[in-house]
Amino acid sequence: MAKLDIFNREWIDVIFTDRNQAYGAYQLRKDNNKTTNKAMVIGAVLFILVMSAPLIAKFLKGIVPESESDKVIQTEVVLTPPPPVDEQAPPPPPAAEPPKPRVDQVRFPPPVVVPADKVRDEEPPTVEELKVADPGQKTLAGDPNAEIRIDEPVGTAPPTKAAVVEDNAVYDFASIEQMPEFPGGMPKFYGYVGKNYVYPAAAREQGVSGRITMSFVVEKDGSLTDIKVLRDLGMGTGEEAVRLLKKAPRWKPGIQNGRPVRVQYTLPIMLNLEGQ
Repeated sequence: MAKLDIFNREWIDVIFTDRNQAYGAYQLRKDNNKTTNKAMVIGAVLFILVMSAPLIAKFLKGIVPESESDKVIQTEVVLTPPPPVDEQAPPPPPAAEPPKPRVDQVRFPPPVVVPADKVRDEEPPTVEELKVADPGQKTLAGDPNAEIRIDEPVGTAPPTKAAVVEDNAVYDFASIEQMPEFPGGMPKFYGYVGKNYVYPAAAREQGVSGRITMSFVVEKDGSLTDIKVLRDLGMGTGEEAVRLLKKAPRWKPGIQNGRPVRVQYTLPIMLNLEGQ
C-alpha cells in the first residue's frame, strides 16, 4: 500500500474541489512546506548566532580600539628600603604626662591571677570613697579647674592652656557680628568732620561741593589704617579727608565671636561750602 501524503498538492486540490479555495485553510495547507522550511532556516540561524555570541564579542573586542577610560595605566613603583637604624642616636624623650583629672581619682586594684601562696589582699575603695572620687589605675588628686576629659588618660601634669589663634582676617559689614563705631556714634563723627575739615583753597574758589567716599580698615585697637579715597571731588578734597581720618580718635573695634577683629569700612562724607 502506497504511503498516503495528505499534504500533497494533488490531494489538497481534490479535497478543496468545488469549495471556497480563498479560505485560509486552503492557503495554509498549500504553503505548509514553504513555511516549515523557512521557520527551520530562521531557527537554525538564530540558534547559531546565540551560541556564537561570546566568540563574536571577543573577536570584535580585539578589532575595536579601547577608549582612554578603559585603558589600564601600569606604573612601576620602586620601594626604597628604610634608613638604617642609628644605634648611637639618643632615645626619644618619654611621653608627656597627661594633665590632672577634674575629680579625685582613687586606685582600684585590677584582678590578677596568681598562685594561692602569693595572694596579697588589697582592699578596693569603699562606697564612701567612690562617692567623691572616680576609680582609676592609681590614686590622684583632682584639679577643679581642669577640663572635663572623657575616655582620655589622666596624670599628674599641670593643666595646659589652650592656644589662642590670632585672627588677622579683615571682615566686611555682611559677615561681622558687631560693626565698629565712632565714640558717641555717627552724629559725633560728622560733628568731628564739620569742625576739623579744612576746605582746600582751590575747591573753595571753584565752589566744589558734593560727596566723597572713603574706605579704611578699623583695626583691633580702634585705629584706622589703609585709608583710601573711592570717590573724589578733586581740588584736594580727598587728600584733606585722608588727613582728617588719620588724626581721628580711635573707634570702638568690631566684634566677632566675642573678640575684636579688623573690619573694612566704607564711609561717605558730604562737603558743603555753606557755613565755611
